[in-house]
Amino acid sequence: MLCYSSYIAAQFYPEIYTLVPTAFILGLGAAPLWASKCIYLTKVGLRYASLVGENSDVIITKFFGIFFMFFQFTQVWGSLIASSVLSVGVEEVNRTEAEILSCGYNFCISEPTRELNSSDSSGREGPPLWQIYTLASIFLLCSLLSSVVVIIFVDPISSFKEVVGGGGEGKSSLQLLVATFNHLRHPYQLLIVPLTIWSGLEQGFLTADYTAGYVSCGLGVHMVGYVIVCYGVCDALCSMGLSSVVKVLGRVPVFTLGFLINVALIVALVYWRPLPDDVAWFFVIVGFWGVSDAIWQTQINALYGVIFPGQCEAAFSNYRLWESIGFFISYACSTAICVDVKITILIIFLVVGMTGYYTIEIIQRMGGPKKDKDGSVIPLDQLIVREL
Repeated sequence: MLCYSSYIAAQFYPEIYTLVPTAFILGLGAAPLWASKCIYLTKVGLRYASLVGENSDVIITKFFGIFFMFFQFTQVWGSLIASSVLSVGVEEVNRTEAEILSCGYNFCISEPTRELNSSDSSGREGPPLWQIYTLASIFLLCSLLSSVVVIIFVDPISSFKEVVGGGGEGKSSLQLLVATFNHLRHPYQLLIVPLTIWSGLEQGFLTADYTAGYVSCGLGVHMVGYVIVCYGVCDALCSMGLSSVVKVLGRVPVFTLGFLINVALIVALVYWRPLPDDVAWFFVIVGFWGVSDAIWQTQINALYGVIFPGQCEAAFSNYRLWESIGFFISYACSTAICVDVKITILIIFLVVGMTGYYTIEIIQRMGGPKKDKDGSVIPLDQLIVREL
């Protein structure tokens, strides 16, 4: 968590030689942090389920829902703080009809739109230093405080080693790296990779492309924070309530609901033109995107914990690896290709990802993947060799 603090601290002197090294440090810290979060919640969920005598699948889903409720609420408070600080001194910008028509599905990061975005607030190139320092100070304080809270109050993960199905008994970094790539031989892991990449793509699209191509272009950059607040609230509330829905309806209908919501939203983004007078629609779309994101974040995490029992570390390391690749694709393409191409990429990964997920569910209903005499899942390469 302190790796995040280093990158935030670099904002006080944002130069290439401060931002790039601290971004690298952040990446080194984020990977084990988020993988550890998944492992921790799974082990705690298994332990709690054994104590209360409830279904571990439901409990793990509930625990991930609680986590992501608090996580998404951080977007609410962070966006409110950012918008409050950045809105000071903002004047309304009148856009021409041609500029408005270039927003949305037709949006491209071309030179004209760069100039439009950079001069959005009163014609200045960027926020004044006092705003940058204020935001950096607030976020740095929160980051340091959160590290202290974790050190003092969070129980060590060793407390949950005895739980059956927890897995991951303290591998070294090299062992974990080997286990992560070896885990790709598991049939389920290959099937769930596209949907995991989709999880990173859809988050990156919303934060990078929807905010730039729709919100900033249509309303102004000062409105981005308020729109993200709506997204965070919907995401947080749905994250908390999904465990009850899964308990009643099951996992497949919830995944299908997320799929249908995102398909509907993607179709809307293709045909809707973001006009300054349609303020409500900016919030409606991002609100429903928050609902679908709550489904993806809670259910994909929980699915990894359920279908890979005893392999938590390798499984969740793969989860973070492939989701990060989704983020990388989204942000790397942010200034290279137009929104229409990005939406096409989104729909491809969504359809392929859901196909892989449904295949997993079908295999599960048929008795699960093939196992050897010791009860271990037979790797995919060995299955192929046997068939040949």
